[in-house]
Amino acid sequence: MKILLINGPNLNMLGIREKNIYGNMTYDEMCSYLNKKADKLEIDLDIVQSNVEGEIVTYIQSAYKKYDGIIINPAAYTHYSIAIYDALKAVNMKAIEVHISNIHKREEYRKKSVTAGACIGQICGFGIFSYVMAMEAMKEQEGR
Repeated sequence: MKILLINGPNLNMLGIREKNIYGNMTYDEMCSYLNKKADKLEIDLDIVQSNVEGEIVTYIQSAYKKYDGIIINPAAYTHYSIAIYDALKAVNMKAIEVHISNIHKREEYRKKSVTAGACIGQICGFGIFSYVMAMEAMKEQEGR
């Protein structure tokens, strides 16, 4: 199984920004951790990150017919990006939305996800392990 994991804005600042919410692990450490977990799950994982909405749309579009699924943490774009929603719908692939924090326990504006409606599910609140849960869920969806 081949999965594209897309991270949105400011996730490259993990380990620096709001450690009380996002933890101490740096972005590079997280990517290394997730690649090790993917290997154990027999998943071929590619990880990308962008602070630019249009680049995220391009990543989604480029996944078409190259990947079995997408795991996406749209970050701030979660709450208002119709472009990302439309791109996820356009490629008609299984996608899972992930958040490190529990967006439903945060500020009111963070509780609404525009992009989740284009996904088969959403996992949030389990820190970096949210990504692992998404990989496991994607693996369970294989062949469905």
